[in-house]
Amino acid sequence: MLRFFAFTCGMLLFIGWFGAVAPAQYAKNRKTLIAHRGASAYAPEHSIEAYRLAIEQGADFVEQDLQITKDGVLVCLHDTTLERTTNVAEVFPDRFKTVEIKGESKKVWNVADFTLAEIKQLDAGSWFDKKFAGTKVPTFQEAIDFVKGKAGIYPETKEPEFYGRLGFDMVKLLMAELKKNGLDRPGANPKTPVIIQSFSAPSLRALRRAGCRLPLVFLIDPEAPGDWISPKGMKEARKFADGIGPSKKFLDVTPDLVKWAHAEKLSVTLYTFRSRSVDRRFADVTAEMRHYLLELGADAAFTDNPDKFPK
Repeated sequence: MLRFFAFTCGMLLFIGWFGAVAPAQYAKNRKTLIAHRGASAYAPEHSIEAYRLAIEQGADFVEQDLQITKDGVLVCLHDTTLERTTNVAEVFPDRFKTVEIKGESKKVWNVADFTLAEIKQLDAGSWFDKKFAGTKVPTFQEAIDFVKGKAGIYPETKEPEFYGRLGFDMVKLLMAELKKNGLDRPGANPKTPVIIQSFSAPSLRALRRAGCRLPLVFLIDPEAPGDWISPKGMKEARKFADGIGPSKKFLDVTPDLVKWAHAEKLSVTLYTFRSRSVDRRFADVTAEMRHYLLELGADAAFTDNPDKFPK
């Protein structure tokens, strides 16, 4: 009961901060743990098992990267293609497309070229470990059904412009799914807060135009055009977002980024902390997260290792 009370209070404080609580006040509250693709260090990313482990390991939020099937269903996958994390090349060997990537031809199996029924035929676990053989790609609805009431959900609109060229409106699909589940408004379900993230500023702007009042986080790509990592960039981001999600490496070069973001009442959520790729300055991933969260002042972190989050 005490753990549930603390979790609920923590979620309400987090959502309240997005309503414009001063950053100095927010810093007094607990830092926020987002399970990156679930507990993806221990189970196949974006699998129900990875989500289950994330919740057991104390994640405040569980992340879902979103893709769209040929028949218009949101599914949880990081890539726009299926070959890295499924056996699609074995099940549908002739359904690839050939693309040029950095001057080389490569075969890819786009999610958007397959119906949900076809994707459900794929093994999405064996690539990680044979003990996960038979794992299926979850739909966003299945992810909601599993996580709802246990943690927050943290969907990302992945490559919305790519899907837009195919005739899909990812913003519309996402908001319809959230509305159907009673999760489309801040505080609608205190046990399951929702934060939406994207590397696409146009996607976040479209969400605001569509009337979305949920917290929005702008993920900042190191190779993205524009001067986002600056006081001017933070002022621009505040026009359509409630927080920023930069790579942790940005803070090594520009430690004032947290100060600039907080001055605009933007939260700072860093990506990505992994036990398999710890900066050699730190003894382990827990020490690494502690440095960025407590010493440099970031508010939240994405990690493959929820169980290593500094308490």
